[in-house]
Amino acid sequence: MRQMSRSFAVVGLAVATASLLVACATPPPTGPVGFFVISVGSGKGADLGGLAGADAHCQKLATAAGAGQRNWRAYLSTTEVAAVAPAAATPAVHARDRIGSGPWFNAKGVLIAKDVASLHSDNNVTKATALDENGALVKGRGDTPNQHDILTGSRPDGTAFGGPGAFTCGNWTQSGEGSAVIGHHDRTGLSKDPWAMSWNSSHQTRGCSQPALVSTGGAGQFYCFAVNL
Repeated sequence: MRQMSRSFAVVGLAVATASLLVACATPPPTGPVGFFVISVGSGKGADLGGLAGADAHCQKLATAAGAGQRNWRAYLSTTEVAAVAPAAATPAVHARDRIGSGPWFNAKGVLIAKDVASLHSDNNVTKATALDENGALVKGRGDTPNQHDILTGSRPDGTAFGGPGAFTCGNWTQSGEGSAVIGHHDRTGLSKDPWAMSWNSSHQTRGCSQPALVSTGGAGQFYCFAVNL
């Protein structure tokens, strides 16, 4: 009898532990805003003042929307800059490494992704969920004007491309020649191919200036993520 009681106790402990692990792995059904598409860009095309300038823009908009108590980062990659004496080489920066660990919710409390792996596989980024910092929809394909191009400079897995300044408009400092890789926040494009429906890595822009971004189908917008809870 004593042995049976001990067995039940062990089983009960195992079940409780398993339940706790499941609870820890499951994100809450809602939470504070930790993700948004910026409502307005820099006004200088893809010249965002580098990553620092883009991060500051995220923080400014989040603060105005009442979410300034969190630390915000732009979902943007930069490519390696070769060494030019006396300056040393600058390594590439990957967007996926800048944004914290999740989970992230939009301004309406809807879960976007529970973690970095989910964000780059089975996320909930759609036109209905990729809202701006104020909870408003961002214009997409079929709207006037179409503004579904979101600057990322990233591969589908959130990493930077190879080559100095490739696909990032000079690492977000150029507003003239060049190009940047964008994603489609509404997950639509000219075809049903995966690249056309990618939220973060669809195609290149026609240039880096504001008119070039607009003519491609965007407005110089990018994603912002809160790095801390």
